[in-house]
Amino acid sequence: MRGFLRLSVSAVARLRRARRRRREVSAAVTTSTVLDTRAPTTRTTSDFEADVVVTARREEAEGVVGVELALPSGDPLPSWTPGAHIDLELPGGLTRQYSLCGHPAEAAWRIGVLREAAGRGGSRWIADELTEGTTLRVRGPRNNFPLQPAGRYVFVAGGIGITPLLPMIRAVAAAGGNWVLHYGGRSRASMAFLGELAGYGDRVRVHPQDEVGMLDLDAVLGAPTADTLVYCCGPTGLIEAVEVRCRTRGPGVLHAERFTAAPVVTDGEDTGFEVVCERSGLTVAVPPELSVLEALGNAGVDVLSSCEEGICGTCETTVLDGEPDHRDSLLTDEEKAAGDTMMICVSRCRGARLVLDL
Repeated sequence: MRGFLRLSVSAVARLRRARRRRREVSAAVTTSTVLDTRAPTTRTTSDFEADVVVTARREEAEGVVGVELALPSGDPLPSWTPGAHIDLELPGGLTRQYSLCGHPAEAAWRIGVLREAAGRGGSRWIADELTEGTTLRVRGPRNNFPLQPAGRYVFVAGGIGITPLLPMIRAVAAAGGNWVLHYGGRSRASMAFLGELAGYGDRVRVHPQDEVGMLDLDAVLGAPTADTLVYCCGPTGLIEAVEVRCRTRGPGVLHAERFTAAPVVTDGEDTGFEVVCERSGLTVAVPPELSVLEALGNAGVDVLSSCEEGICGTCETTVLDGEPDHRDSLLTDEEKAAGDTMMICVSRCRGARLVLDL
């Protein structure tokens, strides 16, 4: 984690991408129902940051732990919108991102964590060692996966991918919207929050693999309709399979969130290039072996970052000139084609020079 102890900021007209990503849910789910817009959806790097205490910890399924976080003072934590996540600082210098899966109006935040034996250690520590009363540092919330208005929603969850979809379903159901959830997992015992979802009746379709096999995505997605949006979260294989089936449905139909970065296919070996920091007047050489983030850091230009894998959006930076070589797993194809923003932890340059709003 790289960051500042203190930082003076000002809003500038160049932040076109930040404004476009500020997707408040401000339209009707149907012609007669409207989602709650009181908590704006934003992607921002000027987050709330505080120490919180673990007020509850429970087993939600085999290998899945639910954790509730609250301020020690008892004051409510900041409101958020469906799809938001937080950064959680763990012992050993680890920072991990977890989707908020409780209710935005509640004073506490809730996350669900899958214990990954082959992971980098964060989920194992939470599953094996975290106890009630533990104090942790949090930052956020940040929303890279906002709920957009639609006439109908198809939610597709795989395993722990159910977490960001839970508050979306709650919001759409409360507004009387048209929706269905298809939830796949290894077995019912491994699928978290089934009891919570049972109250929605037959709008929730549970697909345990040991009972019914793999999700039949052609049947799940059905025939394309003009007013339907697809929201998908889960393993990389599931997201890629849904992406393939949604390519012919037009831009903006599929909204997906990844927990791990997608494989990057490049045209050849990386080459060096220059980055011009427009506001600071500094030009930095980026050699093939360093990322833009690393090269800027070595030159004394600190940019807030977290995952350094191109999935959290913390280091998103406005591009003023030049063509980015996008390698993140966050921006849509349309956003990448626009070329006015990039994740500098992984993305590079297709030419000899980039001008960034830094």
